[in-house]
Amino acid sequence: MLPWHSNPEGPLWVYPPSNETWKNKIVEEFNIHPVTAQILVTRGFTSLDEIHHYLYAKLPDLFDPFLMEGMDRAVQRVAAAIKNKECILIYGDNDVDGMTGTALLVEFLQYIGAKVCFYVSSPGSSRQNQIVEALEYAHQFECRLMITVDCGITAAVEIARVNDANIDVIVTDHHEPTETLPRCVSILNPKLSTNTYPNRDLTGVGVAFKLAHGITKQLIADGTIAPKKVDLKRYLDLVALGTISDMGALLSENRILVRYGLRQLRKTKRIGLAKLISISDPELEMGEVSTYTVASKIAPRLNSLGRIDDPRKGVELLLVRNTQMAEKMALELDLNNIERQRIERTMSNDIETKLAAHPDLFQRKAIVISSDSWHPGIIAILSTRISKYYNRPTIMISVEEGIGKGSVRSIPEFPVLDVLKGCSDLLLNYGGHDLAAGLTIKVENILQFTERFISAAEQRLQSQDIMNKLYLDAEVHLRDLTFDLMESISLLAPYGNENPQPLLYCTAKQAWPPKVVGKNHLKLYLEEMNDPGLVIEGIAFGRAHAGEGLRKKNLAIEVAFTPQINNYLGPSIQLLVRDFKIKETLKVTS
Repeated sequence: MLPWHSNPEGPLWVYPPSNETWKNKIVEEFNIHPVTAQILVTRGFTSLDEIHHYLYAKLPDLFDPFLMEGMDRAVQRVAAAIKNKECILIYGDNDVDGMTGTALLVEFLQYIGAKVCFYVSSPGSSRQNQIVEALEYAHQFECRLMITVDCGITAAVEIARVNDANIDVIVTDHHEPTETLPRCVSILNPKLSTNTYPNRDLTGVGVAFKLAHGITKQLIADGTIAPKKVDLKRYLDLVALGTISDMGALLSENRILVRYGLRQLRKTKRIGLAKLISISDPELEMGEVSTYTVASKIAPRLNSLGRIDDPRKGVELLLVRNTQMAEKMALELDLNNIERQRIERTMSNDIETKLAAHPDLFQRKAIVISSDSWHPGIIAILSTRISKYYNRPTIMISVEEGIGKGSVRSIPEFPVLDVLKGCSDLLLNYGGHDLAAGLTIKVENILQFTERFISAAEQRLQSQDIMNKLYLDAEVHLRDLTFDLMESISLLAPYGNENPQPLLYCTAKQAWPPKVVGKNHLKLYLEEMNDPGLVIEGIAFGRAHAGEGLRKKNLAIEVAFTPQINNYLGPSIQLLVRDFKIKETLKVTS
């Protein structure tokens, strides 16, 4: 989908720092390509030990789960529930992070002999109603223990009702806590102010995995289960799926979990998940599943349940053992995703009209828009898109029956939780992360909240903060783009949030004029400045409109790109072009 507002000024190019001594030391120590070493310099690595852990950390390097505050109490309560044959209710959030964490704990606890049932919060319902529904479910199955997954840290009032019903609660969550913590047996959350766990960036499924790891260690230590009974690696496909889908930072421990989780995902025995992958991309081999596959193919289909249908079906798909049922469920998810896309297109058209009618919105340093015609399950997708394109804090509010449900997306320069806290007198509820949060608000307070939120952005943000930026990792020559470099760069994978694919840049001349491919894309033919025989193709998606400016002869252009291997008609290196700038018109010598 094209942007809703012209953005004539290109992004600001942020060039990499230079530190030849440190770069050469990295090359010498790890025997890696100088370009790869420069990427590590640019990304702020300051010690050889740090780089070694980043490049080569393995599963034994995962942190001890008992470093997390409250783990001992949580493990003891679960062990008691297993011993006393109490039914445990797993209560999960309705996104992919919550679904995968729920599926992980259900499967794991059943495997070690626990009685388990699960409940996943419904899209569109209020948290209070969900807790009431979950309580009814807990009473139905005579549950004495509830474990939340990817939620609960901001639900002190609701969890008090669960306690009043004589049901113990363990909260596992990764969202930022508010001032009032829930009263429960244990809270597992690496973001607690009192928690010294080394990885603050675990996702919901990551915390759930840590609980499973802690339970396993304790039961082995107690002699309750044999050391070889539980292979925790079998759950890492779920950890990778949830972590990538929730945009968990792919650094530190998360990087280990996702690296090994992708290996598990490529050979997954979860037939529902395998069917979903096959349906989402029939030409994709399981061995080729990557973070991109998860983020662009699998996650949207599972998330569609949490947006417009019943997210419990997502957990059931991850747990299903019947092949025919798995195929039926995967097809249903695909149809749900098609419906989600239809709703999204309708909303996009409405937003395009709204933004076009109010160009003054772009004169401010934050965007807040609301409507009673937007689907509350889709606003997160579109608020993310608007925020990324305009590089501004963005809130979209869907109003229904006098209550607005808001999706908040922000930029690093403007962490939103403190701002939302300052507006809490106008909000019914809020929570999440500094860059991605949610809120509920009475419709009569939206106008005042909008002005207060935007005023906070105006006060705290500078003009350069809201400029789109390209953070360049290293300068290269086209002759540097070899398969040896590609192999060296692959050490930096898996790519994702906080660990993006390398963005390189070079100066080249055009071998031939650019060519429009498809309707909107531009193919460039780039030639090494000092080696006329070396030509590499680049593709700039959505940039066909920029082709006219490149049709002059003898242009030298600066190109920002990510190198990729194109296996069509044999392997070759192709550039995925992010931006380009005309540097000069070259003089032709006879």
